[in-house]
Amino acid sequence: MVAEDDAKQAELVRRYLEHEGHAVTVVGDGRTALETVRHREPDLVVLDVMMPGADGLDVVRILRAERREVPVLMLTARSTEDDLLLGLDLGADDYMTKPFSPRELTARVRTLLRRNRRAPDPAPSPATVPAPAPAPAPASGPEAAPDDEVLTVGALRVDPLRHEVSVAGTPVECTPGEFRLLAAMAAEPGRVFTRARLLDELHGFDKYISGRTVDVHVMNLRKKIERVPRRPARLITVFGVGYKLTDPAKNVRHASS
Repeated sequence: MVAEDDAKQAELVRRYLEHEGHAVTVVGDGRTALETVRHREPDLVVLDVMMPGADGLDVVRILRAERREVPVLMLTARSTEDDLLLGLDLGADDYMTKPFSPRELTARVRTLLRRNRRAPDPAPSPATVPAPAPAPAPASGPEAAPDDEVLTVGALRVDPLRHEVSVAGTPVECTPGEFRLLAAMAAEPGRVFTRARLLDELHGFDKYISGRTVDVHVMNLRKKIERVPRRPARLITVFGVGYKLTDPAKNVRHASS
């Protein structure tokens, strides 16, 4: 689905996507976009930010609140850091600033669809699968991933099986893109990850994706896992190279030794 109130731009996007073999539905306002997602369940949404009825930020906020995991690629004429952070924080999977290349847009759509198909199928609905006989609860508490499968970097814990993140026991809500980056770095704490490597974690090997997407995800993660985001102690910038994930307690000990 393409949600764009500029008829000429919408037609351009539609033609390029149909040329790639996609079936495309075009809507011109936010409220119609919401109803279309709810009733037609598209595989992906290309969503303009500035629309009548409800803007693109409202649309993605509502979709995520309704637990709808459809991939969202946002189109925006806004290019400030705060706007980009807000769109990703609300749950958008990627963004492009206007004016944009239609060929780049189709490449990003292709990448998001490919990545979404790699995701595991959702569990069957309880209404269609007989409930198993209840098993005795383990003495150690609710089911969790084995300790050797939970990624731990100091007080930061990343559980790939349950798709959960916590800092000092406090749950942290992450978007799918943020989780992929954090899990990759938590698996190899202290290692410096280049933007190219982190792009691979986000989108595979599609070279149309901008490294700026990584920077925005990192800035957003810092707001969630750092005590003082402007002075990061966990998610560190290695200037000229990329980023690394570290244990702040170890950094303090090393600095004082």
